[in-house]
Amino acid sequence: MDIFSPIQAFADLAVNNWLGITNEYWANAINFFIYDTIKIGLLLVVINYLMAIVRYYLPVEKVRDILASRKWYGLDYFLAAMLGTITPFCSCSSIPLFVGFVGAGIPLGVTFSFLIASPLVNEVSLFIFPSIFGLKMTVLYNGLGILVSVLAGMAIQKLKLEKSVNPAFLQYKTRQDAIKENGGHKVPLAKKIAIWRQDAWHITKEIFPYVLLGVGIGALIHGFVPRDFVENNLSAADWWGVPLATILGLPLYANSVSVLPIVEALTGKGVPLGTALAFMTATVTLSIPGLLILKKAMDWKLLSAFVATTSIGIIMMGYFFNLVKI
Repeated sequence: MDIFSPIQAFADLAVNNWLGITNEYWANAINFFIYDTIKIGLLLVVINYLMAIVRYYLPVEKVRDILASRKWYGLDYFLAAMLGTITPFCSCSSIPLFVGFVGAGIPLGVTFSFLIASPLVNEVSLFIFPSIFGLKMTVLYNGLGILVSVLAGMAIQKLKLEKSVNPAFLQYKTRQDAIKENGGHKVPLAKKIAIWRQDAWHITKEIFPYVLLGVGIGALIHGFVPRDFVENNLSAADWWGVPLATILGLPLYANSVSVLPIVEALTGKGVPLGTALAFMTATVTLSIPGLLILKKAMDWKLLSAFVATTSIGIIMMGYFFNLVKI
């Protein structure tokens, strides 16, 4: 059972019973808006509160020292990508956890490995792909997805863009700060809870307006952009099909479950598998609504680096699956 199914039931009830919307396009758009606003809003509050507790206790300097002196270079990126694999989040839903990682002092590239892997390699690619595309393709897709996440994270780390992160997400009170303010004495639990609440609310109120904007744009696209538009523009594609599919996927916003029928339809119409997968991965990883939310946490330079490195990885995956016959 989908853990978010009660939210979907509420959205269905609101649209069909309370609002009584009969127009199919508006019904789909508003249903999408209600569902994703509530889902992402709840995730934002819960994750920000948990990460406030982590930041309070986490010895940031020690974490940085451990990561800087790692013996197996790349292991932290791989672990971050694997964490993204087991989290059932779309690109927008994984952003609160990404912000929490950055605020906790985790290296920027490592957090991006998580951010890319979370929507790219998920329960759909692990459990539904085999029945549609076969086991070999499933293993290759997931393996390449993790590799892309790791390499993209490493590339972003090399650019040294830490100053591009919004400083508002890096300002929080640690345990040592609270003890110092309390005259060197142990901080009471009630005061700790107040600190965590203030920290979590600070970040939540910074991001949530962008959640509304991003989800609103995604809802309009979801409700009014017909599936035939994508199919017709990719059905006759040649070498340029993979880059075009990546570009067409950017304005859309969907999770892998909802975009998978489009991938099946595309391959059924003769679109090369790699082209169809490039469209899917761009949709779930680089959607414009998700980028709008992410923009609040960083400047254009870092956001552009994220889009560029991830797009290159997606295009390379697309060409790979177009060339390799499985």
